[in-house]
Amino acid sequence: MSGSPYREIQQKQERILQVGRGRDSKEMPSKTKGKGMKAGSQKKKKNVGADVEAKSAHRLAVLEKELLQDHLALRRDEARRAKASEDQLRWRLRVLEAELQEARSEGKAVYAETCQREAEAAREGAEQALRERDQTLAQLRAHVADMEAKYEEILHGSLDQLLAKLRAVKPQWDGAVLRLHTKYKERLRQFGLNPLDL
Repeated sequence: MSGSPYREIQQKQERILQVGRGRDSKEMPSKTKGKGMKAGSQKKKKNVGADVEAKSAHRLAVLEKELLQDHLALRRDEARRAKASEDQLRWRLRVLEAELQEARSEGKAVYAETCQREAEAAREGAEQALRERDQTLAQLRAHVADMEAKYEEILHGSLDQLLAKLRAVKPQWDGAVLRLHTKYKERLRQFGLNPLDL
């Protein structure tokens, strides 16, 4: 299979794999605590890291979906062309067989023999075209199934990594939220307000 659509699909596949590798190979920025660093800026950095991971996973999933759609469109196009070729061959075969019957009825033995050879050649050509079409479709189905499995594996791996990172930072977020909650309750009490009344 050669042609511009297939090359575009291959290039898109390479881009997806590069995005996946690039995302996996990115190093997390070093966590150094300075004396002047505030808890709010640390929380923002953590949120930005999680957002980048989520956006990267979403972008990878979108690219994978587009690639699978391109493969399916290419497969449908191949099937349509094979069907048109098959119909044309079948029509030619019917014409030749009709000519053969006409030649036989008129008693033209030489013409009938030529028509018979042409009809046989056309029949063999049609059978060969059908075999090639079936083989091409089988290869495309196997290729799409293989790609679906690979991309599903990549997507699950990316999501598992993202969930693991979110689980790792959740206790820190919960602690920060609890500290803020306690701090603002204390401030409300300083102003003579009961937090439970709000």
